[in-house]
Amino acid sequence: MKRPFSNNPPVCPISPATLPQDDDEEMLQVERGSDELLSQTGAVSNGSVMSPAPNHADNNNDAKKVKLDTKNPGAPSRVIHIRNIPNEVTEAEIVHLGIPFGKVTNVLVLKGKNQAFLEMSDEVCATTMVNYFTNCTAQLRGRAVYVQFSNHKELKTDQTHSNAQNPSAQAALQAAQALVNQTDTQGGPNTVLRVIVEHMIYPVTLDVLYQIFSRVGKVLKIVTFTKNNTFQALIQYPDVVTAQAAKMTLDGQNIYNACCTLRIEYSKLSNLNVKYNNDKSRDYTNPNLPTGDPALDSALAIGGAPGVLASPFAAMHGLSSPLTAAYGASPAGGMPFTGMPLAGVTPTAAALGAAGIRLPGQPSPNCVLLVSNLNEEMVTPDALFTLFGVYGDVQRVKILFNKKDNALVQMSEPHQTQLAISHLDKMKTWGKQIRVTLSKHQTVQLPKEGQPDAGLTKDYSNSPLHRFKKPGSKNYQNIYPPSATLHLSNIPPTVDEEQIKEAFTHAGASVKAFKFFPKDRKMALIQLGSVEEAIAALIKMHNFQLSDSSHLRVSFSKSTI
Repeated sequence: MKRPFSNNPPVCPISPATLPQDDDEEMLQVERGSDELLSQTGAVSNGSVMSPAPNHADNNNDAKKVKLDTKNPGAPSRVIHIRNIPNEVTEAEIVHLGIPFGKVTNVLVLKGKNQAFLEMSDEVCATTMVNYFTNCTAQLRGRAVYVQFSNHKELKTDQTHSNAQNPSAQAALQAAQALVNQTDTQGGPNTVLRVIVEHMIYPVTLDVLYQIFSRVGKVLKIVTFTKNNTFQALIQYPDVVTAQAAKMTLDGQNIYNACCTLRIEYSKLSNLNVKYNNDKSRDYTNPNLPTGDPALDSALAIGGAPGVLASPFAAMHGLSSPLTAAYGASPAGGMPFTGMPLAGVTPTAAALGAAGIRLPGQPSPNCVLLVSNLNEEMVTPDALFTLFGVYGDVQRVKILFNKKDNALVQMSEPHQTQLAISHLDKMKTWGKQIRVTLSKHQTVQLPKEGQPDAGLTKDYSNSPLHRFKKPGSKNYQNIYPPSATLHLSNIPPTVDEEQIKEAFTHAGASVKAFKFFPKDRKMALIQLGSVEEAIAALIKMHNFQLSDSSHLRVSFSKSTI
């Protein structure tokens, strides 16, 4: 395994000079024999046992906890002492601190005493770890912890407190061993990560990845490529700990709900050689690299052409995909990662908690769609609210007063606009093929008081019919393109098949087939004559009152009858 951090340790917010001095400088040291025991106070520093005053009763109570073989106090040891840990920290989190530096062979967490011991396979690994955290303060769950050598050369636990009796410690050590064993099939813990994006329903670009991975730490370089019809990327961090934090935090997460899943492993490469700064590769440490486009490069060389930045990547002057806002938008318009394990990683990973907050200077994403070639005789704000509401929470709709075959539809989140474009653009609706594109407008303006509008503009921000109000709503997992088969739900037990078919027929649809769900009669599938019929039926029948207290819910289905 490559030994990390031999040169140029990263700059950290807390310098070694500011760290608290060892407690044993101010407290009475208690000398023990070779099988030294932890005191009841748990105040241990560099392996020395400390107590404000000797308390033999307390010491005897702890006599069975742990045995530590001591030799050469102060010398490098493969046993590392970690102080000031939060009470709730797990063995796995302690082990993760050591994984980037080598094989972890044992762990002991003194719960409630804010201390832990980590045993590495050899002193070289331990020395690398201690040296690194001397220059860069480690953190667990947002709390600074202090890493130093223990005076003890080996960590031994008795039968009562052995890891065989501690499933969490055993699992943490097994996971660490499995990670080390990965070096045969991929790179070991490394500064370069290989990222594979699975189920990429929506576009993922280099800038999307930069925005996500820079939340964990400083990204140096990115190279993107397609292999086996799968979008992949290589991402380089300045040190192994940051790369480890990114892998732990982001592996298996979805960029957008139920899709664009990140699969992360260590690359065998230790450094990326980036030749061009363009939409496929980027070296953030060298903004002066050419783009690879001779015309653009020559324009930049003479000081920039009109409309061209002096350096195309000197600033994030606009992201190529509005979907990036799903990871960095405002609380009202961004979808953070679901289930993000923020605890137990390095301090920079805690910045992922800002996933729902727009960073200063970040461009405002566009949530407004322009819908054109509409049927003027059929279109209404309510109809567009219902249709586009299948793919997001519609906030406002405006049919243009002087061009009534055009409308603006404002969604609540930028990625919802992309959903609507991908599923509704060029779809035949009311006899015409509608076009759906991003609008140049950032918001739909409501008419001023007293201004004539003829009911063409409506605000739906407080509508009870929004499908995606709840973060991580299951409705995101059931988004499909328009189809001839509709999924019906919220059917009351008093309504039968014939009543539902009659209601759809009355709405102008030709019913071809119908089927209740065998295990849940509140849901059913209904197949109509065409996709266009199904679109019109969804617009008319969604929220249709079936009984005094039940309104029908309609969406497109991926199934057929």
